Amino acid sequence: MSAPTDRSTHSTLSSFSAHPVIQAPMAGGASNPQLAAAVGAAGGLGFLAAGYKTSEAMYEEIRQLRDLSSQPFGVNLFMPQPATADRSAVSVYAEQLAGEAAWYATALGDPDLGDDDAYEAKVAVLLEDPVPMVSFTFGCPERPVLDAFAKAGTYTVVTVTSPTEALAAQWAGADAVCVQGVEAGGHQGTHRDDPQLDHGGVGLLSLIPQVRETVQLPIIAAGGLMRGGQIAAVLAAGADAAALGTAFLVCPESGANVVHKRAVTDPVFARTEVTRAFSGRPARGLLNRFMRDHGPYAPPGYPQIHHLTSPLRRAAALAGDAQGMALWAGQGHRLARELSAGVLVETLVAELHATQEARS
Repeated sequence: MSAPTDRSTHSTLSSFSAHPVIQAPMAGGASNPQLAAAVGAAGGLGFLAAGYKTSEAMYEEIRQLRDLSSQPFGVNLFMPQPATADRSAVSVYAEQLAGEAAWYATALGDPDLGDDDAYEAKVAVLLEDPVPMVSFTFGCPERPVLDAFAKAGTYTVVTVTSPTEALAAQWAGADAVCVQGVEAGGHQGTHRDDPQLDHGGVGLLSLIPQVRETVQLPIIAAGGLMRGGQIAAVLAAGADAAALGTAFLVCPESGANVVHKRAVTDPVFARTEVTRAFSGRPARGLLNRFMRDHGPYAPPGYPQIHHLTSPLRRAAALAGDAQGMALWAGQGHRLARELSAGVLVETLVAELHATQEARS
């Protein structure tokens, strides 16, 4: 039996934007204030990604976005991760990466920089100066945290990859769930990092109805969506809105590295794979040399592996070497269009409406 949720004083998901199009949060710089503002101005919902930032840097981006736009927006937080990494396995992987460090003339990073991503400090900032929406990835906050956000008037969303995770989010008091299919680019938002699931995962169109029959929460669909017709498909499957990341990655407003942007549409990078090579957690990216060489040997260990490889990824980016970068992208990456964010939202909405009209 599903737990009842009482959020009668909250806005509905549809009240945040004119169109059911959400720019997914992409940690690492792509989801900047300029991108979120442009999406909001076009009638979509823009998102900032607080992952890998200090609480001060997160707040500065919120301030910048508020200066650029009066539209609602969201902020995404990474949940703290349990200390389950095998230190000896991380050390062995570090030895394997010694050749990469020599090639890029940089030292490896310190795997012990911390595993909470300044979560508590970020929550405190967002409760003191609330934003319209906050989403969570890599787990579900406990009920007191979600209740505090509800009291502050903030709409909360929990990323889920299974009906079980969706039910946990409903029990905890989330306002909505972001249902992430295996097609999604970047990290899989599983609540528990289980190596047995590395080659599993459920496709988005199969996952949405499973979650819809499990919980009564609004559903944001995410995973490989690049066209308005696909948005129409997930809405027909039971979603209330669609989140697109890779589609917005190549927009001029995106803060993604120019090498990453070019790679998304480069025929050299024909497919994506899920790997632990860069972060120690399963994530989908464009298949490149680093993934081929190190993916089979990378142990579970997030964020330890993320910290370890950070200088390598930074050096590869500075060198313009796409073969050494974490080129996160969803399965639909070849459909990316180099349009401004506002034009992309308008195009997606036109395609959505055309598909819906053709079916009616």
